[in-house]
This record gives sequence, C-alpha cells and structure tokens, in this order.
Amino acid sequence: MAAIKHHDYHLVDPDPWPIIGAACAGLLFGGLVMSWHDNPYGKFVAALGLIGVFTTMYNWWGNTVREAHTGYHTPVVQLHLRYGMILFIASEVMFFLAWFWAFFDSSLFPATAIGGHWPPKGIEVLDPWGFPLLNTLILLCSGTTVTWAHHSLIHGDRKGLKLGLLLTIGLGLLFSSIQAWEYAHAPFAFKGNIYGATFFMATGFHGFHVIVGTIFLTVCYLRARRGDFTPGQHFGFEAAAWYWHFVDVVWLFLFTSIYVWGGWGAPHAG
Repeated sequence: MAAIKHHDYHLVDPDPWPIIGAACAGLLFGGLVMSWHDNPYGKFVAALGLIGVFTTMYNWWGNTVREAHTGYHTPVVQLHLRYGMILFIASEVMFFLAWFWAFFDSSLFPATAIGGHWPPKGIEVLDPWGFPLLNTLILLCSGTTVTWAHHSLIHGDRKGLKLGLLLTIGLGLLFSSIQAWEYAHAPFAFKGNIYGATFFMATGFHGFHVIVGTIFLTVCYLRARRGDFTPGQHFGFEAAAWYWHFVDVVWLFLFTSIYVWGGWGAPHAG
C-alpha cells in the first residue's frame, strides 16, 4: 500500500541518515581543528568523520535513487527537487563570493604592510596564458561534452550519453591533474603572504568542487551503464550537469580576476 500514490506529493520515509551525516560532519570538522592545533588524535577523528560522511552519502542518496525507481518522483516532486538544487547552487555562489570578496579587498586596497602594492613586491605570479588558459579551454570543452550527453539522453541515444559522460569525466580528471602540477610548482606559498592565501583558497576550493563534480558525473555514468535515466525522468543526471556548468562559470571568473587581472604587472615565474 505504501507504493500506491493517491496524489502527486511524496513524504519520505523516516531515515536516520540525516542525523548520522550531521554527526559525522561534526566529527570531520572537529578532527580537522584538533589536527591544526597539533592534537595527536585529530587525524583519527577527522578520518572517522570522513568515512562516516561517505557512508552517509552512499546510503542516503541510494535511498533517493530507490525512491525514483519506485515511482515516488512524480512531476511535482521533480519540480521541487529542481528548486532544491537551484537553492544549493545559489548557496555555492555565496560561498565563492566570500573568497572573491577577500581577494578584491586585499588587491584593491593593499595594506601598508605589503607596501601598498598588488601583487606584493617580491611575488612572482603564474603566467595566466600557460596552464591556466589550457585549463580554461579544458573546462569549456567539458561543458560542451556534458551538454552533448544531456541531449543524447533526451533523444534516446544511450551510446552518446555514455560517451559524453566519459569525455567529461576525462576532461575533469585532466583539469585536476594540471592544477595539482601547477600547485606543486607554484612560486609562492600558502603561508606568509596574503596573495598566496587568497589565491590558494579561491582556486583550491574550486578545484575541490571540480573533484566533487567529477565524482558526481562518474556516479551518473555508472547509473547510465546500469540502465538508469530515461528521457522523461533523469533529474540525477540533470543536477550533475547543472553543477558542472556552475563550476565552469566560476572558473571563468577566477581566471579573469585572479590569474589575469590579479597578477597584472608582476613578474611571471618560469
């Protein structure tokens, strides 16, 4: 009887995973703070919290997928899932706004402690027309391939869906690899200067979002291979595509403001 729907709305069954996820997130954050204060147990607490967070993701989102297969995701429910994803992306916009604010506050009004000059004197910056430009092209291409996958799904082309997802995942991994190499050879450090702190916080959190988006698309690819998603019901994939396009747009702002404008006039590293 529970699967018989007499209306378009759906109230989810009682689920312990939200409270478990909140507790594990608290352990993860608390463990990180402990490790930053050189507490010997901090890493273990953080690792325990991280395992709990991943376990929560697997089980909680697995329940959501099963709800979709059972038929609970009616058009009305899908509409509100879309509203939820839009609000989530809006919260992510405000998250990145904080890092852009910190960068522009430091660059437009450089303090006397750094000589009233931006970038601070003695700082060599990364050449924006090298690897940063290459990563920009990679992300723009990945936005094209994920859109191709979406259109293939809408028109019933399962092969195009899987190929488009594979290409997007590969481009995401390539972007992350290039950024990791760039970080390893950066001519400035995270500590000790405001330029490095604002640069690594803004671009580093974006890199983290690229990794999350790549995992998101990988799960969609595995689900597509399993036969999930139909032209009329594929919100899980649509949410992943929205998230990936958001990551693309944020990078365009990062490239323009931090790499190009923010390093203008400073010597480039070799």
